[in-house]
Amino acid sequence: MSTYKQIAGTNIEVLSSDPANPLEGQVWYNSTSNTVKAVFNNPGSWSTGGDLNTSRERLAGAGTQTSALGAGGSGPVGTTAITESYNGTSWTEVNDLNTGREYVSGAGADNTSALAFGGTPPVTGVTESWNGTSWTEVNDLNTARYQLAGSAGTQTSALAFGGNPGVPPNFIGATESWNGTSWTEVNDLNSTRKEGAGSGADNTSALAFGGREPPNTDSALTESWNGTSWTEVNDLNTNKLQRGGAGIQTSSLCFGGEAGSTATESWNGTSWTTKNNLNTGRNYLGSAGADNTSALAFGGGAPLGIQAATEEWNVGPQTITFTDS
Repeated sequence: MSTYKQIAGTNIEVLSSDPANPLEGQVWYNSTSNTVKAVFNNPGSWSTGGDLNTSRERLAGAGTQTSALGAGGSGPVGTTAITESYNGTSWTEVNDLNTGREYVSGAGADNTSALAFGGTPPVTGVTESWNGTSWTEVNDLNTARYQLAGSAGTQTSALAFGGNPGVPPNFIGATESWNGTSWTEVNDLNSTRKEGAGSGADNTSALAFGGREPPNTDSALTESWNGTSWTEVNDLNTNKLQRGGAGIQTSSLCFGGEAGSTATESWNGTSWTTKNNLNTGRNYLGSAGADNTSALAFGGGAPLGIQAATEEWNVGPQTITFTDS
């Protein structure tokens, strides 16, 4: 296959505006902005996004990198019901949850359609549905819990798994499936755990990874859900709890974790690969994303305190601007 260099040579083009579909390796001078730009293949890295308006951790996340929702959590003034919507550039505060809570879990396709469930302590099974404007309380989880092992899916087809029921031994493997109206108990995780992460497109296809196992052991376990049962698959490379997760069953990203971890790992449907770290280490963070090429990390706790910082994960062609600094 010919390269851009072979096709166009090595001279830098002078253009009055950026090309609509630049090729990898293409370099040009934009005479309007007086900048030199180029396209390179980004193997995966985190860049800075717009900060949350309210710093917090232990919040629910849902959606994609360009259309996300962050709800609830806890901040400098304690437990909150605050909800914020992300448009790919900045966060806007919208209507609050009806029930403020921390350690809350979420699911949803974008910032117009989501679920928030479980949380606090004391533990709750409260579930709320977001229609793009406001939250409405719907049917509760059958098992009240917080610190879930993970969640996945959309407003009408979601999965909640594992967590802490608030009573000893404080670890469960219980899995519940949401059909848009109510939760139904289905087959448990093979390993009881809490404080993990999850990903998945709906209630028939999901991934559970990391967390804490009894008695108090950091976990690297990964389990795959096929709509009926969980199957153990290849472990994460790093044992870690309190991480963020994004993507689907065959293409996921895991990032952050206890003690302000910056670790990032990518799942290709078979195994995990270590990738470039977060710029700001954090745990109990909010997360969103469609797959392992596009994700969002926001909020969380870190050695330097509760965060408002947002980071965007990108893989593939990326335009850069050259500077003299």
